[in-house]
Amino acid sequence: MSQSAYRLHMPRQVDTSVVFSSPHSGCDYPWAFLTQSVLDEHVIRSSEDAFVDQLFSKAPEVGAPLLAATAPRAYVDLNRDAAELDPAVIEGARVSGQNPRISSGLGVIPRVVANGRAIYRGKIPLSEAKARLDRIWHPYHDQLRTLLAQAQAQFGQAILIDCHSMPRDAIETATAAGRPRPDVVLGDRFGASASAEVVAQVEDAFRAAGFRVGRNTPFAGAYIAQRYGRPLQGCHAVQVEIDRSLYMDEAAIRPNAGFADFRRLMGGVVADIARIGRAGGAAMPLAAE
Repeated sequence: MSQSAYRLHMPRQVDTSVVFSSPHSGCDYPWAFLTQSVLDEHVIRSSEDAFVDQLFSKAPEVGAPLLAATAPRAYVDLNRDAAELDPAVIEGARVSGQNPRISSGLGVIPRVVANGRAIYRGKIPLSEAKARLDRIWHPYHDQLRTLLAQAQAQFGQAILIDCHSMPRDAIETATAAGRPRPDVVLGDRFGASASAEVVAQVEDAFRAAGFRVGRNTPFAGAYIAQRYGRPLQGCHAVQVEIDRSLYMDEAAIRPNAGFADFRRLMGGVVADIARIGRAGGAAMPLAAE
């Protein structure tokens, strides 16, 4: 287990098949990385899902594990395939075929942060990229696989809640004129990563707390949902995107005045989601599919 890759918050007793994962909330920026970048210490954080791990921090209190990244997304993106290496930023990397994430600079070692701002002055060696994957990416995913396997062994199924945040302007751009803007977007890869019943219950948990909920637009789920969502095999993955402006000052990257209340509200949502995967809960029969 790598202490630098993640923090694992475990309950005293796991009593739900739900596993919470926050792969983009890491904010431990290595000094050597900061010196490689043309960006200052504030701008480089613009792709970070700041404070998302805190929003879901009640998970262990309600019987569910919470896996949270420590390394930042700008350093290693845990929601990308380890093979998505960008030759435009990694010396000696090779890519076969067209990959829109790599083309846009958002591979596993990102070339840019939000709004397409370049991170590096030049390229980094392939050996450094692979060292980051060995130190950060593989330990995180090894632990995530272990948690999901344990949930399936104990409960007959696993429900992964992939926790993220989304910029307010991204939602505004994707919302049709005259339509209400969602506070939360659930991604199930249009039904491929989770059963309809599980997604409906996750949606109900947010709606009961007063959130407007959308699905799959503009975020349907990326590598984690694609990799781990196997509903026919009893493993469901739902990506959750929360409007950052609800709980933080996006420009300053700091909690807003309502953060504590919002965190308490989210605690109730987390408890409701944990109930979905509790023994005897409504989702349990899906494991027999």
